[in-house]
Amino acid sequence: MKAALATCLSGLLLGCAVGPDYKRPNIDTPPAYRASQSSSSTPVEGRSLGDEKWWDLFQDPVLQQLIRTAQQQNYDVRIAAARVLQAQAQLGITRASEFPIVNAGAQGFAERNPKIAPVIPAYEAKAAEVDLSVIWNLDFWGKYRRETEAARANLLASEWGRRAVQTSVVSSVATAYFQIRELDAALQVARDTLDLRQHSLHLTEVLAQNGSASKLDLSQAQQLVYTAGETIPDLERQIAQQENALSALLGTNPGDIARGRALTEQTVPPAVPAGLPSELLERRPDIREAEQNLVAANAEIGVAKAAYFPSISLTGLAGYESYQLRQIFSSSASVWNATGSLTQPVFAAGSLRAGMQLARAQEEQVLLTYKQTIINAFQQVSDALIAYQKNHEFRQQQELLTSAAQDADRLSNILYEHGGTSYLQVLTSETNYFAAQLNLAQAQLNERLALVQLYAALGGGWQQ
Repeated sequence: MKAALATCLSGLLLGCAVGPDYKRPNIDTPPAYRASQSSSSTPVEGRSLGDEKWWDLFQDPVLQQLIRTAQQQNYDVRIAAARVLQAQAQLGITRASEFPIVNAGAQGFAERNPKIAPVIPAYEAKAAEVDLSVIWNLDFWGKYRRETEAARANLLASEWGRRAVQTSVVSSVATAYFQIRELDAALQVARDTLDLRQHSLHLTEVLAQNGSASKLDLSQAQQLVYTAGETIPDLERQIAQQENALSALLGTNPGDIARGRALTEQTVPPAVPAGLPSELLERRPDIREAEQNLVAANAEIGVAKAAYFPSISLTGLAGYESYQLRQIFSSSASVWNATGSLTQPVFAAGSLRAGMQLARAQEEQVLLTYKQTIINAFQQVSDALIAYQKNHEFRQQQELLTSAAQDADRLSNILYEHGGTSYLQVLTSETNYFAAQLNLAQAQLNERLALVQLYAALGGGWQQ
C-alpha cells in the first residue's frame, strides 16, 4: 500500500514529459562508397582505415611527437576543450531546476527606545529567528527534464566537436609535415642537380677554350646552371614558411621543425579498406556532433510545448521565532507556512504559439544540417578514395617517366662527349630529367596527402 502511494505521489509530482521523444532519422546510406565499387584494393567489408589509431598509421617517430605536441598545445584543441567544460557547467545549472531550492536563514535584532512621553515609557526589545525555506517548481509537464535533455545533448555535441577538432589537427599536422619533407626532397634534388651542372659547365668551358665546344654550348650549359640555381632559394622560402605554419599548429612561435624519415620512407598501407558507409554515422565526429545538436533541438520542442500548460510551484517555511533567545527552540516559538500555486497562461499575444513554431523551425534546420553533414561525409570519402587510387597510379607512372628521363639524360651526355649530338639535346634531356625528379617528389607527396585525407574523411584521428 505504501509503495503504491509513493508511486502515485511520484507520478503526480513528476507528471509526464510533453513533446516528441528523439528518434534517429532514416538515412539513405549507399551499400558501398563509389570508388570502392571499382577497386579491389578498397574492400567494402572488414575493418575500416578510420578505425586505425593515428600512431599506427603514421609510424614516423618525429611525426608522432609533433602530433602529440599539437594535441596538447594547439589552440583550437584547447578552445574546444574549454567549450566542453562550459557545456558541463551549463548541464549542472540546467539540471538543478528539477530539484527544490532550499535556503536556511537566521536573523536577530535588539532595540532600545527612550521614554517619549508619560504614557510611553522607555523599553528594550530583542528577537531572533531561524528558518528553513523551500521553493519547488514541480516539473509536472517535463519542461525542466526536456531542458536537461537538451543540455546533455549539447554537452555530447561539444565533446564530439572536440574530437572533430582533434581529427582536423592530426590531419593538418601530418599534411604540413609531409609537405616539408617533399620540399626537403625537392631541395636536395635541386642542389644535386646544381652540383652536376656546375661540373658540366666547367667541362664545357674547358672544351670551349680548346675549340671543341661552341659559344652556344657554353651559353646552354650556363642556362642549365641558372635554372637549377634559381629553384633553390624559392624552395628554401617555401620550407621556412611551411615550418612557420606547422609551428602555429603546434601552438608555438615560428621556428625550426625536427625531421624524421624521408618522404619515400613514410609507410603506406598495402590496402585502404573503407568499411561500410553505415559505420561512418557512428565514427565521424562531425556527424555525431550534428546528431546531438538534433537531439537538443528536438528536446527544445518539448520545452516550448510545456509553456502551454500550468506552472505548479510549492513553497514552504519552517523555523523558530522568539523574543527570548534562550527559548528560541521551544515548541511555543515554532512557526511554519506552506503555499501551493498554479499559474495557467491565458493570453500571451501569440508568443507561446510563436515559440512552438520557432522550436519546430530550428529543429527542421538542424535536421537538414545533419543530413547535409552525412551527404558531405559520403562525398569526402568517395573523393578521397578516388584521389588515393589515382595518385597511387600517377606516382607509379611518374617513377617510370623519371627512370626513362634519367636514361635519356645519361645517353645524351655520352653522345655529346663523343660528338654524336649537339649540346641542345643535352640541355633538353637534363631539363626533362630535372623536371621529372621534381614531379616525382610531388607525386609521392600527393599519394601520402590523399591517404591523410582519406583517413580524416573516414573519421580517424580522434581515438586515444
